[in-house]
Amino acid sequence: MSDQEVSNKQVALKNYVTGLPKESDVQIITTNTIELRVPEGTKDAVLVKNLYLSCDPYMRERMSASDGGFSSFELGKPLTGYGVAKILDSTHPNYKKGDLAWGFTGWEEYSLIVSPRILIKIEHTDVPLSYYTGILGMPGMTAYAGFYEICTPKKGEYVYISAASGAVGQIVGQFAKLSGCYVVGSAGSKEKVDLLKNKFGFDEAFNYKEEPDLTAALKRYFPEGIDIYFENVGGKMLDAVLANMRILGRIAVCGMISQYNLEKHEGVHNLTLIVWKQIRMQGFLAASYYHLYPKFLEMALPYIKQGKIVYVEDKAEGLESGPTSLVSLFTGLNVGKKLLVVARE
Repeated sequence: MSDQEVSNKQVALKNYVTGLPKESDVQIITTNTIELRVPEGTKDAVLVKNLYLSCDPYMRERMSASDGGFSSFELGKPLTGYGVAKILDSTHPNYKKGDLAWGFTGWEEYSLIVSPRILIKIEHTDVPLSYYTGILGMPGMTAYAGFYEICTPKKGEYVYISAASGAVGQIVGQFAKLSGCYVVGSAGSKEKVDLLKNKFGFDEAFNYKEEPDLTAALKRYFPEGIDIYFENVGGKMLDAVLANMRILGRIAVCGMISQYNLEKHEGVHNLTLIVWKQIRMQGFLAASYYHLYPKFLEMALPYIKQGKIVYVEDKAEGLESGPTSLVSLFTGLNVGKKLLVVARE
């Protein structure tokens, strides 16, 4: 091993997953090494030290053999996803040694990234760096794009958010309150429901597991109907929402976590209501809106610094926690934004 070569612990997919992922589907690899510099002759590349890695529900899709949606993870190779990293070496004109950035990286201690697709330099370090895996990273942009760009909220409108205590939902709810809307969220435990009402300032919240009839539950919380639905769940929840939407309502489809672990996806039965109620329903990906990131920061940073928006993180220490942390997303054990602390800066 040369002076510049170090061991490089990695988290990799062991086998493709059907049904609910298990910790044994993911493995820790400790045998690899890496040179702490960009290989000679490699252009537009950065060698980074990963500090924080983001655990995100969409990663479940990539753990299955590809069906034409997301591209699958490569077996035995490090998982990839969003993270915060420090640049140790660079042949890329946009990055220099010592820069901090957030974007797409590997689930490993160090990553060589050639021609980075998504790697955004961090200019503001007066907020926790880990926030760039969450409120100031992809989840924040997801909340911003879905709520403001797709749902175009108006003061006084009725907003419902499913999976509301997660990385994205908690931000959408606070954006909605700051926009003067009436906001209700659902989550899967008493602890999360309390968080929504007491910490994030939702007007109301309920535990969907305690509601045998979701359509009736939503009617109870929205006697006038729902103007905006931020969709994170799909399935039966979407059916219940469609029955409660108001005319000209908007639905931003961010995810459908209830469907990710099913071998056969559930059908949705109330789709004709989209016609009669003139509902606009749109799926979207945060990456299509990254050109708005400077505009988003202008809005979000002051709110964070003034304490008008709060953010709850669920941190796990070390790459060794990767398998447990990833699986916890689908069993409802995480509270807030799940992330791995790989190294301190």
